[in-house]
Amino acid sequence: MSDLDVTSLRSTLEGLAARGQLVTTDVPVDPDLQFAAVQKRMDGGPPVLFERVEGYEHARFVMNLFAQTGVIDLLFGFDGPRDRTRRIADAIRKPLASRVVDRAQAPVQEVVRTEGLNPVDFVVPIRHTAEEEEATLGSGVTLLSGPYFGGGTHIGYNRQNFRWGDVGTFQIAPGSHMWMASAEFYGRERLPLTINFGLPPAVTLAAGAGFDYVVLPHGSDEIAVAGALQGSPVELVPAVSVPDALAVANAEYVIEGYLDPTDRRYETGRSEETKQQGEHPFHPEWAGYMGKAYRAPTFQVTAITHRALDSRPMIEPMIVHGAEENNIQTSVRTAALYELGNRIMPGLVHDVHIPFAMTDWGGAIFQIDKRSKVDEGYQRNVLVAALASSRGMRIAIAVDKDIDIYSTDDVMWALTTRVDPNSDMIVPVPGGAGQAFQPSERASGGGGGSGTAFEGGLAIDATIPYGTADQFARPRYAVDTVDLSRWFADDVVARVDKDQQGWLRLLAQSGQ
Repeated sequence: MSDLDVTSLRSTLEGLAARGQLVTTDVPVDPDLQFAAVQKRMDGGPPVLFERVEGYEHARFVMNLFAQTGVIDLLFGFDGPRDRTRRIADAIRKPLASRVVDRAQAPVQEVVRTEGLNPVDFVVPIRHTAEEEEATLGSGVTLLSGPYFGGGTHIGYNRQNFRWGDVGTFQIAPGSHMWMASAEFYGRERLPLTINFGLPPAVTLAAGAGFDYVVLPHGSDEIAVAGALQGSPVELVPAVSVPDALAVANAEYVIEGYLDPTDRRYETGRSEETKQQGEHPFHPEWAGYMGKAYRAPTFQVTAITHRALDSRPMIEPMIVHGAEENNIQTSVRTAALYELGNRIMPGLVHDVHIPFAMTDWGGAIFQIDKRSKVDEGYQRNVLVAALASSRGMRIAIAVDKDIDIYSTDDVMWALTTRVDPNSDMIVPVPGGAGQAFQPSERASGGGGGSGTAFEGGLAIDATIPYGTADQFARPRYAVDTVDLSRWFADDVVARVDKDQQGWLRLLAQSGQ
């Protein structure tokens, strides 16, 4: 467990600053295009605190808190990628229930507003690209709880555009937990919920779980997964204006209100003008393409609460299809896929990795440990289960333990040398439900059903058949027995290390 206090965003940044891990700047940043451009240019860089935001004297921006996996490991005390996956899987299996506190113990309710309820007067929206017409919100964490989520808690991300002041669009991905809840209560009652900004890191990370519903089903206590990650209960506080809703007590801002699935409006002015869905640009989406504007349910604001403005509340706006957003979306997902595989056959899945290029929900690589003949074939069960149960997933790959799943070159080598295209490549579920943010599935879906068409996904078994390892033996050069400084000057050795990149470096240093 980390020795940092990660129970709030503020304490987290203080701890990082004390360790020299936080970059700060007093130069104002413009939320219109400029902030997103800076984050893209610094993608994968260190955590940054912008002390000034143009047009908003009270506001501060944080970026790249999750852009480096090393920083994530520091926040939660993880020991590298495999430990991270296993520890998050442990948190899914052994959640730590939240604790409800009263208003006096909730910094986010230092100020309560029930009039003048345009959220973007306080929570700063951003515009990502010049193709978009309007600035939007997308980094807030939705919290739905109690009878509206089967007795559990749901946390997740939904993009909003408050085009009508205290009413905004609230996009919901088909098949998601929020979709399930809105379908259950459609036409019966509105859903009371909160949208939380500037959160304890564990809540931000846990909210990235999505379409992992075999492992995290409807009714799960997702906020308790965050509690297990941070090692202490997440503190919640009852909403001030919406009965049956809870907010994160240590947040910076909260927007309270009701989701109305029956009141559907266009997400942008242009889409409303032409009455077209899926045609006009919205902000980029996780698959790496421009998002499209649709008709979406609406969110009616009933209150805005926040920390005192003189304390300079902060939020974490983030670009989509960047390192930070990708790490948030894939960390819990990787753990859930690891858990899924090992529920099918305990001990079979050694590790799981989702490379950035596979996008948040688009694919995964499973590292398989075949211990006996009994395990043979189960790797395919895992691949098919992952594709069938995770909407938007298109490619699932299985490799052996000798393949470094964090090296796409090593994985490509396994695909090239170990796959029989006639028997090892499977399209398991053609005609299933697709994912609207995957352009190829959206384009082929036509107008019926979910509006998407799933081509079936691709499962690739790149593992060695059990009992044939001698046919696939990798060479082992005795690199661990030589010290290059015996023959060469230090600058020559340093130059060799610098020149060796990618897969060449991996092979040279491992002796393979």
